[in-house]
Amino acid sequence: MSEEKNCCGCATGKTKERSAEELKTLMNRLNRIEGQVRGVKRMLEEDAYCVDILIQVSAINSALNSFNKELLANHIRSCVVENVRSGNEEVIDELVKTIQKLMK
Repeated sequence: MSEEKNCCGCATGKTKERSAEELKTLMNRLNRIEGQVRGVKRMLEEDAYCVDILIQVSAINSALNSFNKELLANHIRSCVVENVRSGNEEVIDELVKTIQKLMK
């Protein structure tokens, strides 16, 4: 059996080919988040006030949540829809488990 080119990442052994636009959007978000994390590190090194750091960490959490929401929406529109149309309804259980993990 050959490896399917559908969805979800290394943990499942599945892959997903993304459009250039989707990849660019997601990578831009991650690059901004990475910059925010570097900024917090710099704040620590420069002895910034705790509250200021906490506010920046909150902004990073918000950015990560936005990244997750976008990726999840893309996943539902592509991977989930494709699998359900082809008769693989197990993907719905996978989606439910994923949402449960994200809502912890």
